[in-house]
Amino acid sequence: MITDADCIFCKIVAQTVPTTIIAEDDRVVAFLDTAPATDGHALVIPRSHSADLTDIDPDDLAAVARLAQQLSARMRDRLGADGVNLLQCSGEAAWQTVFHFHLHVIPRYGDDARRDRLVAPWTFTPGEPESIERLAHVLKSSAPASAPAQLGPPDVVGEQ
Repeated sequence: MITDADCIFCKIVAQTVPTTIIAEDDRVVAFLDTAPATDGHALVIPRSHSADLTDIDPDDLAAVARLAQQLSARMRDRLGADGVNLLQCSGEAAWQTVFHFHLHVIPRYGDDARRDRLVAPWTFTPGEPESIERLAHVLKSSAPASAPAQLGPPDVVGEQ
């Protein structure tokens, strides 16, 4: 198992820092977030250190997903959650602050602002069909990109 002596989540796995573990198995650990967006907000992490989504072992990723699914059901049954959000931030630009892969499992409570303090991080607006098609073409291509695709309206972006 890979560990990082400076990683707070590795310290949680090693049980050298206090935390509230709510579930675990041989591959993953789940614990309550100390800065919860909602009541019952939990994190699921692999025991083995991996920095982010591109670094995690596929079997660890599957184990994280399985435990997140189990916690989601428990949150609905035992906490009365109306729904559950899963959030994974991979990279600093995506709001990752602890560089040990983790999946937020966030129970949602409808209109109960006392228990649910989370708001959507973006405004839901339709995308431009031409841009969506161009991005799909870039992402489906098996050829390695010589440079990242430029994003923007169709008249600004050339063919990729």
